[in-house]
Amino acid sequence: MPFLPRIARNILLALIGILLVPYLIVPFYRFGEPVSTVMLWRELTGEPVTRIYVPLSHISPDVPPAVLVAEDAAFCTHLGVDLRQLREAIADADDFEDLRGGSTITQQVAKNLFLWGGRSFVRKALEFPLALWINLVLPKWRVLEIYLNVAEWGPGGEFGIEAGARRAFGKPARALNAREAALMAASLPNPHKRNPRQPGPGLRRLAGLYMARAARSPHVDDCVSQSP
Repeated sequence: MPFLPRIARNILLALIGILLVPYLIVPFYRFGEPVSTVMLWRELTGEPVTRIYVPLSHISPDVPPAVLVAEDAAFCTHLGVDLRQLREAIADADDFEDLRGGSTITQQVAKNLFLWGGRSFVRKALEFPLALWINLVLPKWRVLEIYLNVAEWGPGGEFGIEAGARRAFGKPARALNAREAALMAASLPNPHKRNPRQPGPGLRRLAGLYMARAARSPHVDDCVSQSP
């Protein structure tokens, strides 16, 4: 049938167009208050979403170093993808399902804004070049600001550091001290089970480690200290 190649070509062009949409949108995220795909999905399905967007300048200075040492210590130097960290994560995993870590903050921003959760080669294949593009067109401070405002920080639909801080400590993000910032950072991988308001021994030890590392590494937030 002669029309089949045309249909296939149109489908291919449509798929390419869909894949290019995030690359066209990212430059506009230099401003505004982006939301994550998880937030949108929860809104569509009627689940609660609490998010109060705050600029980086309105967040406690103890938060960026704690989050960076916890999530992505090489954030200031890599190009959006940390190949060394990824190789180490792959070496430690028996298979793809066991793969832990290896995702930079920039990759998590790419996933949160445009992709989906879970682990799959398809998502990683889409995530890598998108993270490189985000790193190219957005300054580091803005990438971190977006991350802090779209990360899930509570079991009841709390997104962003402001909602997370208010839930955990009853105070705004700008008022968090070093210990509280470290507890918030330590809860990031699993906010449904890790409660910074009532931390168990494991979470307290992890937060103490992050707090000590942040204190010894004042340079880790150099690249985000010039935010307006």
